[in-house]
Amino acid sequence: MTVRPRQEIHLAAHFPGVDNTTVWADPRARSQIDFSSFEHLARTAERGLFDFFFLAEGLRLREHKGRIHDLDVVGRPESLTVLGALAGVTEHLGLAATVNATFNEPYELARRFATLDHLSGGRAAWNVVTSSDASTGENFRRGSFLDRADRYTRAAEFVEVARKVWDSWTPDGVSRPFAHHGRHFDIAGEFTVPRSPQGHPVVIQAGDSDEGREFAASTADVIFSGWGSGGCPPGWHSTRHGSLEAGRAFYADVKRRLAKYGREPGELKIMPVSPSSSVTPPPRRRRGPPRSGGSRSPRRTRSSPWSRSGASTCRRTTPTGRSPRSIRCRSPPSSRAAPGAATMW
Repeated sequence: MTVRPRQEIHLAAHFPGVDNTTVWADPRARSQIDFSSFEHLARTAERGLFDFFFLAEGLRLREHKGRIHDLDVVGRPESLTVLGALAGVTEHLGLAATVNATFNEPYELARRFATLDHLSGGRAAWNVVTSSDASTGENFRRGSFLDRADRYTRAAEFVEVARKVWDSWTPDGVSRPFAHHGRHFDIAGEFTVPRSPQGHPVVIQAGDSDEGREFAASTADVIFSGWGSGGCPPGWHSTRHGSLEAGRAFYADVKRRLAKYGREPGELKIMPVSPSSSVTPPPRRRRGPPRSGGSRSPRRTRSSPWSRSGASTCRRTTPTGRSPRSIRCRSPPSSRAAPGAATMW
């Protein structure tokens, strides 16, 4: 009989902040901005052997039929700053930040991720996202926005430039000049941050469009699938790849694209979001005196709904704020690696 090799499940914890998918109005949810909340979730995830801690990014509020709905993260500190602080209170947990490639610059972002990788001993990851709407552009000096095709070509060139910057330092600590002359970026100089433990952060991509899948195949180490509400208006919760057949089709489509870029199937990890119930029931009321021969003690409830069996996950609610649910992300293992390992997974 053929014995299949043992495989491990990969888990990530997501702190979504304040949006229409969370129970932020519940007093048990704790603050979305206090460092103690981030520390509690990160420590819980690490104790539960989760692979990494993931923070999304929100650069504006979206509108639907003239009404604002909080689909992007709001009311929360900037992600890389938070993860830099969490590097000091964790040892093995990967630290993944979502940072927009449409409204940032490669050199600046390369410095920030290289710094996080140094501070964490080689645990940094970058979820590369793009923006295509005017409301986000209005928050930045360029204004306006890029069309769908341009935002992915810019993102691909952005990652290419960032990797050139990181690689300008050799593994033995020698700094060399770098230069890039392309459609979206024309820069040259020297990088001021020595080569980090990983060299490059792990690159994650979450787009499900054809352009997003192609970008992941060419550039990413990890791709998210079936992400949350998928940018839907309140009350809509997409179930991308919500069936076994859809998941298999997505897997096959993404994996077949890798050969075009000279990559092997195993070089791109697919991480599906798996919803699970995480509701803390209210304590039961005692009806009448306890039975003779024993005593009853009130049921203990958790002090915070962010914790569940050593695994902290993000939460979702219906438009009425009822029926909280949680999302559990799957990801490659970093928690089992030694501190300062060369790569997260």
